[in-house]
Parts: sequence; C-alpha cells; structure tokens
Amino acid sequence: MSQADEQEVLVTRSGGVGRLTLNRPKAINALNHAMVRTMAAALLEWEADPTVTAVVVDGAGERGLCAGGDIVAIHDDAKFGGTGSREFWRDEYVLNAAIGRYPKAYVAIMDGIVMGGGVGISAHGSVRVVTERSTIAMPETGIGFVPDVGGTHLLSRTPGEIGTHIALTTGRLNAGDAIALGFADHFVPSESLPEFVAALASVSVEDALARFAQPAPESPLLAQRSWIDAAYSADTVEEIVARLQAADVPEAAKAADQILGKSPVALKVTLRSLRQARELGSLEEVLNEEFRVSVAALASHDLVEGIRAQVIDKDRNPQWAPATLADVTAADVDRYFQPLGDLDLGLAAPDLEGVRP
Repeated sequence: MSQADEQEVLVTRSGGVGRLTLNRPKAINALNHAMVRTMAAALLEWEADPTVTAVVVDGAGERGLCAGGDIVAIHDDAKFGGTGSREFWRDEYVLNAAIGRYPKAYVAIMDGIVMGGGVGISAHGSVRVVTERSTIAMPETGIGFVPDVGGTHLLSRTPGEIGTHIALTTGRLNAGDAIALGFADHFVPSESLPEFVAALASVSVEDALARFAQPAPESPLLAQRSWIDAAYSADTVEEIVARLQAADVPEAAKAADQILGKSPVALKVTLRSLRQARELGSLEEVLNEEFRVSVAALASHDLVEGIRAQVIDKDRNPQWAPATLADVTAADVDRYFQPLGDLDLGLAAPDLEGVRP
C-alpha cells in the first residue's frame, strides 16, 4: 500500500489550485475527526497563501464525495457516554462555518453520494458542482438524529416547504433538485469532471464552468411544490402527517408513511430546528443551535437505537422512545435546545460582504 493510499485526505497543489481529496473510498469517504482537522489546516494555510486562487474538494473512488460521518463511533459514544463525537462535531461545525465564509473560490465536486457531513463540506461552498450521478440527502431522522452541519440552514431556505419535506422524510435530491433548492450551483457531466478540474489549474473558475457546465436538469421536487407547501406549512408534525394523509396525491401518502417510520422526538426537534433556522440570520448562528441539539441527541435513547437498527444489527426495526408523536412532550423537545454553558459552540457571524445568506 502506498503512502497516498494510507492518507485519508490527499492534500495537493496544481498551479494556483489547492485540492483536497477525501480518500476513504471503501467507506464512501466518510468523515472522521482527523480528516476534518486536515481539511481545516489546509484551508487555513491556503487562505493566507496569495499564490492559491481556488480550492477543489472531491472524493476518491466512484461512489461519492462523502457518505457522512462515522456513525458507528457516534453510536458508541452515545451508548457509553463518550465525548469524542461532541469534539468531532465542534471542529466539524467550525470547518463548515469556515467553508461558508471562505474568501477564495471553493469548488465542491458533489458527484455520487453526498450525505450528512458530506453536505457540510460541500453545500456551503461558493462553487458547488453536481453531476447526473449526484444523490444528496440529510437522512438523520431515520437514525434518531437531526439534520446538522448547517443542514437546517440550507433546508430552511429552500423554496416553500420543500426543505421540511426532505428533512422529515429523509428524501434524496438529484442534480436538478439540488440546484433548484440551493444546495448546488452548476451541472457538469461526470465524464467531464477530470477535464474540468484539470482546467482550473490554467484558467479561471468562471472560464472552466463556461466550458464544461451544462443546463441544469429539471427538478422533480420543485414540480411537486403545491402539495408539499400545503402540507408542510402546518405548525406540528402531527398536522403535517394529517394533511399528507388527506391529500389526494400518491406521493403525499407515501411521504406520510415515511415520516411515521422515523424517530418521533427527532421529527419534532427537526421541525423546530428548521423553523428557528429560518429566523436566524447567519450560518454561524444556526450551527450554534445545531451543536446544542447534537450534544443533546448524544444523550438520547433514539440515537443509539436508530444507529443500532439501521447500521449495526441492520434489523431495520427501531424501537423509538417515546414511541409515537403523541407521546413526545414539549419538555422532551425543549431539552434539545438548552444552552450548554462553557461547552456552547459560540461561533460569531463575520461582518463580511459576500457571505452566503
């Protein structure tokens, strides 16, 4: 095995372009703490280097940019009271914020699977490229967790209530959806990616996009906005489900069934997170709130049970507690939003023009 094979993030330079390649292809480049630290250090160095004009982030292998974080490690921390995941999230969210305000072109190649933490290292960037192979999702409620890494910031700012639909059902976005909903900017066919990335070493990002980008595909989700907005504008998860079940639309009935299979408390916390994220002004403020929610989830029953059912035992039969939406109290939800005192993330929004809204 070569030294490059052993490195979990390949840090390289070509001309004025710095490149970060996530290099765990067997795990679909799932993020761990060391990878986050390596990315953060490289971005900090390149920010101060006037010879670096752009950064490219991509993933090794053919399956995707990044499938998320190491949820088995999160399961073990949640089950046995470890704090490693809390510190991982702290550094990961700081990295997400840095990407959101990075002063140089940050070109994220969102090819293949991009989920959870993969969204956090790509969709806050300034130049976000998807392909016909892109599948983008925030699947957290299915494991008793809540969208994080700035996911509630992105989801709360989609047209209408589509972000709420995606968050509660764990629905997936294709390339057209991602561009229409504000998760991506440009469509480049996967076969053109090597030439596109190579061109960045000799021409501007704008010129490379003009050469290789193609019109965005249509968004199936955007075409369904009428019934989505009508159902998901409700104030509670229970009412959202009732409206979906009452709608004379097959997709709505399917969405109701999907929601009812997710963690009841995670659903209610997610809905509140989305509503509050919509009112917060900056990515940093949303990340501060998400950190509180994530730390609270680490002490919850449903996060351990959800990962057990989906990833460890793979019986796909989680026993949620509370078991139903009706059983989840306001106090159960409030607990996720309590200040952490000295442990709070404490990010401050920079007073800079051009920060992504």
